[in-house]
Amino acid sequence: LPGLHIFAIALALEVSVGKTNTVMALNNSNVLLPCTFTTCIGFQDLVFTWYFNSTELIYHGKIKNKAVEPTLIWHNPRVEFVGSTTKKDNNISIVLNSVEFSDAGKYTCHVKNPKEKNAQHNATIFLTVVHKMVETDNTVTLIIVGVVGGLIGLLILFMLIKRVVLFIIKKTQDGKKECLVSSSGNDNTENGLAGSKAEQKAPPKA
Repeated sequence: LPGLHIFAIALALEVSVGKTNTVMALNNSNVLLPCTFTTCIGFQDLVFTWYFNSTELIYHGKIKNKAVEPTLIWHNPRVEFVGSTTKKDNNISIVLNSVEFSDAGKYTCHVKNPKEKNAQHNATIFLTVVHKMVETDNTVTLIIVGVVGGLIGLLILFMLIKRVVLFIIKKTQDGKKECLVSSSGNDNTENGLAGSKAEQKAPPKA
C-alpha cells in the first residue's frame, strides 16, 4: 500500500558524507573522511565499515546502542576513529594519517543496522592527494564584479543627471511662460492708454 511504503521510507537507514563527496588533501598530511548515519527507530548492535576502493577494509567497528561509543573490531594502523555516536549526529568519521599519493581513490562508509531487519546503506567519498594546494585565482571574477558595479553606478548617475536636467528645463519653461504673460499684459495696457490719449486730443482748429 502507498501509505505503508511511505512509512517504510521514513524509517529507512540513511548514510551521508556531507554536502560534497570530494576531499582534497596535501601529501603527508592528515585528512578527515566524514560520515554520519540516521535512523528513525534507533539502532542496536549496529556495524559500520570503511572500505578503500570498494574492496580494501580499513576500519571496522560496532555500536551496541545509543548509550555507548563504538567498539573497535579492526582498523588500519594509519586510520583513526574521530566520531561519536552518543551525540545527536551519529558521527562515524575517520581520519587517515600521513596521506600518500597512493591513498587517492574512493572511500566507502557502510552501515548495517540489525534493528531495521539488517537494513544496510552506504555513502562514498573521493579523495584527491596533491603535492601542494593551489590557490584559486579570483582576478577574473573581481574584474567582472568591478565592471558590473561600475556600469550600475554609471546608470544610476545618468538617471540622477537626467532628473536634474528635466527639473531645470521645467523650471525654465515655467519662467518663460510667466514672462510672456506679463509682457503681453503690459503691451495691452500701453496700447489702451495710447488709444485713450489719442481720443482725448482736441480736433485741430480750422
